Amino acid sequence: MLSLVFLYLVFLLVIFLFQRKLIYLPETFPADCLDELTRPYHLKPWPAEQGYRGFINMNQLPQAKGTIVIFHGNAGSAKGRYYYIEALERLGYRVILAEYPGYGSRLKRPSEAILIEDGLQTSLLVQEQFEGPVFLWGESLGAGVVTGIIKTGEIKVKGIVLMTPFDNLANVAHHHFWFFWGKWLVIDKFNNIENLEKFSGATAVILAQKDKIIPNRFTLNLYESIVGKKKIWKFAESGHNSVPVSPESLWWSEVMKFISDH
Repeated sequence: MLSLVFLYLVFLLVIFLFQRKLIYLPETFPADCLDELTRPYHLKPWPAEQGYRGFINMNQLPQAKGTIVIFHGNAGSAKGRYYYIEALERLGYRVILAEYPGYGSRLKRPSEAILIEDGLQTSLLVQEQFEGPVFLWGESLGAGVVTGIIKTGEIKVKGIVLMTPFDNLANVAHHHFWFFWGKWLVIDKFNNIENLEKFSGATAVILAQKDKIIPNRFTLNLYESIVGKKKIWKFAESGHNSVPVSPESLWWSEVMKFISDH
């Protein structure tokens, strides 16, 4: 019996030490492949190839209603989110696909603190470089990056979109890994409820009603806690990774009208 307890404790220690490798699942590639990999999507590194922080459309809008900075989920890389540009630039908004440290060809190991600080610097550069309001859009774990940026209070944000978000990452971990004490072992909390306590801008929430990765109760916990202007869009037939992203879908314009008009 003691040997089983010992093995269990050792396993908990391993999970604790290597948890970030389970949370952050980056697509990486050499810096000299950047242009080759992004050009087919009509993307170019922004603000420049050296020291890039994300991607922008090669064919930029001559004028824009504002700039939307997209923070993607925990897996893949920013270049795979080109559909945001297709959907949102047709509505008149400039789109920056932010890339995380440790993803693509960017260096450093990702963590909550590193992603939020880097995201803040990216957002501040957007504010400095482009005219008009700034909007932040977070997808899944990226919603935690957005709310972390908001909590700093260092940038003026017109509105935010949280797509398939959670209340805090510890609750999601406990749901999936309760037998490993998931709630108490998580280092990177991404506490979205706490982060948004003082946010007075408009918040749009996208909920996938068949989401098996982030159960709806965690998204609704977050939504109910938001004290500012808010609205939720529910997709009855969508899972975590299957929210309809066709550029022609009406919800894109509905969401942007809501966060732009408030």
